[in-house]
Amino acid sequence: MADQNVPPRRPRDDRGWDGRQHHTADGYAEHHPSASYGYDTPHPYQGGYPAQADPREQYGDGYAQPAPAPRGPQWVGPEGLGRPAPARTAGTGLPTLDDDDEPGRKVGRRRAMVAIGGTAAVVAGGAALAMTPQIRSLFGDEAAGDATGSTVTDGTAARPSGQQPSTVRTYTEQNESYMGSRAGEALKKNAPTGGRTFSGPAAAAAETQVTVKTVLAKDPILHLARRTTFGATPAVVADIKKLGIDGWIRAQMEPDKLEPSKAELKLAELPTQKLDVQQLRAQRDQLNEQGAQPEREMVDATIARQIWSKRQLFEVMVDFWNDFLHVAADFDGGEVYRNSFDKDVVRKHALGSYPEMLVAANKHPALLIYLNQKDSRKDAINENLARENLELYSVGVDGGYKEPDVRQAAMLQTGRGVDDKGKYVFRPEQHYVGKVKILGFTHANNSSDPKKAEAAIDAYITYIAMHPSTAKYVAQSLATRFVSDTPPKSLVDRLAKTYTTNKGMIKPVLMTLFSSSEFWAAVGQKVRRPMEYLVATYRTLGVSPDASPKHNNGDNKRTPYARGLRQIHDKMRELGHFPMGQPTPDGYPDVYVAWTSAGTMLNGWNEAGEIVAGYRTTFTFTAPEKLVAKPPATAGAYVDALAQRLVNQKLSTREKNLILGVAGVSATAKVDATFNGAITAVARAILASPQHHLR
Repeated sequence: MADQNVPPRRPRDDRGWDGRQHHTADGYAEHHPSASYGYDTPHPYQGGYPAQADPREQYGDGYAQPAPAPRGPQWVGPEGLGRPAPARTAGTGLPTLDDDDEPGRKVGRRRAMVAIGGTAAVVAGGAALAMTPQIRSLFGDEAAGDATGSTVTDGTAARPSGQQPSTVRTYTEQNESYMGSRAGEALKKNAPTGGRTFSGPAAAAAETQVTVKTVLAKDPILHLARRTTFGATPAVVADIKKLGIDGWIRAQMEPDKLEPSKAELKLAELPTQKLDVQQLRAQRDQLNEQGAQPEREMVDATIARQIWSKRQLFEVMVDFWNDFLHVAADFDGGEVYRNSFDKDVVRKHALGSYPEMLVAANKHPALLIYLNQKDSRKDAINENLARENLELYSVGVDGGYKEPDVRQAAMLQTGRGVDDKGKYVFRPEQHYVGKVKILGFTHANNSSDPKKAEAAIDAYITYIAMHPSTAKYVAQSLATRFVSDTPPKSLVDRLAKTYTTNKGMIKPVLMTLFSSSEFWAAVGQKVRRPMEYLVATYRTLGVSPDASPKHNNGDNKRTPYARGLRQIHDKMRELGHFPMGQPTPDGYPDVYVAWTSAGTMLNGWNEAGEIVAGYRTTFTFTAPEKLVAKPPATAGAYVDALAQRLVNQKLSTREKNLILGVAGVSATAKVDATFNGAITAVARAILASPQHHLR
């Protein structure tokens, strides 16, 4: 039996993650003399998950190397993951919400902002959770208990073969762990519990009654815009109204037919994004001298597409797959291979076939290097990729596999690697030959002929991609992304059935989702994660990718556009959430409870103020006093009009009064277009409201 030939399981080692984080004063990363592209250096992953990097490791500029995020519920502060926030010049920019003692102010700005937004990130669908001690401490109130306290369930004897859990959780498993908290239980009580599928999205929208408690307007067009884009804009809302719900979704399902935005055309200003793997290798010395970092420019480009692309559903799905089939941008080799993985694996198949995506990923140098498959051979087997193919990328940790399955899969996958030119290669002399049996898949695997051996591996990858447990895993993850943190089982079951019936094609699954009453009934059931909040803020403010006339470049190496994207990128790093940023093979959690943090909220609000005020001169901003074309003459009416412009609806009376308190005026007070000088503070307060935090 092949099982008898399984090599002994190797313990995972604790080597640290070799990230390169070198920052200069303007937020750009510069080449460090000791850093190389690492083509000939051993990969730090080497058979195990990375241990948390030593935060004491300092570079010359004083920044500590960011450490991987710990598993389980965590508080992500303004310093992100182990990196201190850049020092702010005294007296510049907006108040950082620390003005409670300002003489004559009836409602301190910090207290008012927390009252407005403090529940925004602990509210879903209007089901307010107890304010956390961290938020209460912002203005000295005594904590009344921790609403986000949780019991972490890190695996049981029911796990495959009763083995110890790995140091990373699956995408779905970590979401479920977070939702086991008291806060998660509160959210579950307000989620839709069941539903049905209609003939199409428009029919489902028309026939579905929204019964959940929510502060959001129960408008199906706004709901669709919030869930299928990175933030509703006047242009998106107008397009949905023009094309109709069905027509707009069909158009989004064909992203290649949508014209690129101006910002996407400007991505030509990111020079490394035009280079393929071989060109990046050939030009590495030149790029090093220029301080270029291809993997970071890829993240910059991703952010640009999230903010400005018209192909919004496609970009949302790219982000989804980058969490589900996750390869970190900042791995040793990412500077050469990660952009190709983004283009040739994730983007190529984002709205196509997941089995084809997984097969392509398993032949891509980025994944083979990231999970050490290039080092695995028949006489020295590395099981990292084989394990993650099962645990993270297909059936999931509770999908039915056992330890012998992992080892058999690792044996079958031997021979795949990367040649000296940086291309995928299959080495038959390193491939294990012999019968394998993995989770119900059996194969003679009795030939070292490259075509036959590779066909056997591809057949196995396709098999696990089409496994019933994978269908449920993908369905659960998509429902969590688009519907709620606690999606109804009825919807998950229907999505899984569609996945299986359509052989892993994603468009039919999405159409089933959008044609389901559970999707349309879940208004206000998702909270934006830090990256999503920041992107949505840029989108709702209508920021242009062109440089402001006030901009003084001062850097002949990068255009203003490239500099501006890097500034957003670095801000996201401070918030602890940026595209492809998770250092370990699991993606970021996709549930609200994982991201609740007083520090992150304050940092996001302050950044919203920076954007409103137009301090990022690398882009062009609409002056805050011009956000409303014809501002009303009284403060209360002006707040209503500004809220309609920024969050597509009026605020509650309580929220409106708090915002008036931020400005220090009454509803009937006469104001000019600048809100008597308080327009930036008022706009920022609206962007701290639940209506902007919820999607």
